[in-house]
Amino acid sequence: MITTQLWCWMLSRLQRDEEGASLVEYALLVALIAVVCIAAITFVGSSASTKFSTVGSNLS
Repeated sequence: MITTQLWCWMLSRLQRDEEGASLVEYALLVALIAVVCIAAITFVGSSASTKFSTVGSNLS
């Protein structure tokens, strides 16, 4: 009897925690995507700046 109640209590606790875990996972994914986007923009930005400077100096 006690083991059944304990088992039901544990299952109910695990089922409620799934929503919180998925929210944390989505937050981590969004943070990772933001870091990748910032790194890509930084890399492309410096590369594009160099190319625009080269083109501008060749036009003069």
